[in-house]
Amino acid sequence: MESLASIIQDIAILAVPVLLAVTFHELAHGWVADKLGDPTARLLGRLTLNPIKHLDPIGTLVFFLTRMIGWAKPVPVNPFNFKDPVKGMMWVAIAGPATNLFLAAVSAVLFKALFASGILFEPSLSFIMKPLFMMIQVSVVINIGLAVFNFIPIPPLDGSKILMGLLSREQAMVFARFEPYGFIVLILLIMTNVVTTIISPIISLAVGLLLGGGF
Repeated sequence: MESLASIIQDIAILAVPVLLAVTFHELAHGWVADKLGDPTARLLGRLTLNPIKHLDPIGTLVFFLTRMIGWAKPVPVNPFNFKDPVKGMMWVAIAGPATNLFLAAVSAVLFKALFASGILFEPSLSFIMKPLFMMIQVSVVINIGLAVFNFIPIPPLDGSKILMGLLSREQAMVFARFEPYGFIVLILLIMTNVVTTIISPIISLAVGLLLGGGF
């Protein structure tokens, strides 16, 4: 069992990467929706870098428990403001996980640059550089995890909206009937570790490719 000090350290290391990951994820959704003609998120103050506006208590708790997956408070979107509601929602949905993949790549570049510079091994700076190095490493994992998790095609995750945009109109209407039950199914799959079992190898592979080693 983890000690209290270890738990506090883990929370301190996870906090910044998690807040940045969920904030930029939701901001990307709102920004793309706004560009496609729906000002809902902007009018409700969700086009902001203030993480408090985007945090979901349960989703944040899942982040800290799994250290890989979780979710934020969805940005409100009115698809009827788009020229093509289904395709518009698809592009809005893609924006979130795509942004996380970009953040993961940026974090990986910073990780490798710091390691190569040798500054990490400077004794006088170790009290600052070691936590920073760990945060950047965790940022890669969290952002990859958030992207992969959200690509799962189960409502209300982004993957469900992406899938609907790729289906025919008739197929999308059939799939939409599943939406009211999606969150319940998702929670059950998380609680039974089905989700983690399926996506953990994908996350580990992606993190390994970005950081140049096994995770």
